[in-house]
Amino acid sequence: MSVWYTKNLGDAMLATEQLDHIKALFQSDYDQASSPTEMAVFFRHESEGQLHCEVKAYFSPASVVVAKAVGAHPCNKPSPESLGLLAGSGESWSILFPEHKY
Repeated sequence: MSVWYTKNLGDAMLATEQLDHIKALFQSDYDQASSPTEMAVFFRHESEGQLHCEVKAYFSPASVVVAKAVGAHPCNKPSPESLGLLAGSGESWSILFPEHKY
């Protein structure tokens, strides 16, 4: 089983700088790896019953170097529901979530 990683970026109103940092780190690693389609970072706004939502980033298994660089932790594969693609190829959806119909 391939390991996914997640990083809670905190309050959605304050997460933009961190998202930009992750995107920049990812792009460098992605370019060096010849842009593999299975390498991607996703994000989702999650409230978990709280008043304010938090942004969580999800790193595909091929993005482990970036995940570790930002202190992400191993997690289960996220549900594709309400995920947004932060960085990587649009083709990553069908590779990483083949069970989901788009």
